[in-house]
Amino acid sequence: MIFKAVRDGRPYPEHGLTLKQWSEIPPRPVRLDQLITTKRELALDKLLAEDSTFYGDLFPHVVQWEGGLYLEDGLHRALRAALQQRTSIHARVLQA
Repeated sequence: MIFKAVRDGRPYPEHGLTLKQWSEIPPRPVRLDQLITTKRELALDKLLAEDSTFYGDLFPHVVQWEGGLYLEDGLHRALRAALQQRTSIHARVLQA
């Protein structure tokens, strides 16, 4: 199994962080098998696109809440890392 669990939606309250505020959180390594996704579906064209991070943050966004690590943004990057047989990614982790 790639991820710890797959959810449809966020179980945690809205945090309201802007992209600028996310960028101030230093990235740290996170194991893929500890992540709980907040999206059940992904777009294959985004997964395969070479420039998929061109308009966004290079690092996925993770919310740590009630002992879980929820992958809020960056599902395509995390899955791409798994396909490259990597067991972890660098992500920005918000402790909520």
